[in-house]
Amino acid sequence: MYVIIAGGGRTGAQLARILIAENHQVRLIDDRQTVLEHIHRELPTEVIYEGNPIDPTVLEGAGAANADVLAACTTEDEANLIICFLARKKFKIPRTIARINNPRNAWLFDDTFNVDVAVNQASIMASVIEEEMSMGDMMTLLKLRRGNYSLVEEKIPEGAPAIGQQIKDIALPDQCVIAAIIRSGEVVVPRGATVFEAGDEVLAVTDVEGAHQLAKFFTGVRKPNGR
Repeated sequence: MYVIIAGGGRTGAQLARILIAENHQVRLIDDRQTVLEHIHRELPTEVIYEGNPIDPTVLEGAGAANADVLAACTTEDEANLIICFLARKKFKIPRTIARINNPRNAWLFDDTFNVDVAVNQASIMASVIEEEMSMGDMMTLLKLRRGNYSLVEEKIPEGAPAIGQQIKDIALPDQCVIAAIIRSGEVVVPRGATVFEAGDEVLAVTDVEGAHQLAKFFTGVRKPNGR
C-alpha cells in the first residue's frame, strides 16, 4: 500500500515509522526546517519529501497520483481539509484520513471536503472514558466495521443474572451474537441450550448498545429469590 503523510510532526513521523515497519510504501511531506532536521534522523531519506503539502505540485511530486491513502496530519485544520480535498478531486486518491486539531472544527471534516475518516483525539478519549465507565470489567478485544461493532470479552462473576440461564432464554439484543464461551480452560461452542456458569469467559460480537446490555446481564447481581 502506498501512503502519503502530510505533516512530519510527532503524529506524522510516528505513523510513518509504524507503516514502514509493516512494509508499506510511505512518503512523508513537510517544509519546516526544524521538523525536517528531526525526521531525517528518524526516517530513511527516501521517505521524506520536502515541500508544502497544500501545494498540488508538491503532492504530485510525492506520487499522489499513485497513492492508495493520504493522511493529513498537519497542525492546521484548514491545511488538512485542503489537502484531503486536493487528494480526492485532483489526484483521485481512494482513501483520505484527516487529523482534527481543534474539536470545534470537527463538523467540517466530512464528505464536503472529501474526508473519509476524521481523527478527533478529544472525541476518541471521551468515548473511551464513557465506554469504560459504562461497561465495567467488559474488555473490548477488537473493533469491527469502522468501530460500529466490537469483539468483547466478559467473565461472569458469582451472583450475575446470567448464571443458570440458557442462551435461548435470554433476550439478546438483535445486533449481538455469542461467539464462544471459555470454561475451565476449554472452549464451549455456544448453542441454544448452553447454560451460563459462574467463571465463564464469554466472547460476543456486538454493537455499543448490545455491549451495555450484556454488561448488565453478565455482571449485575441477582436479587434474592431471583427477583
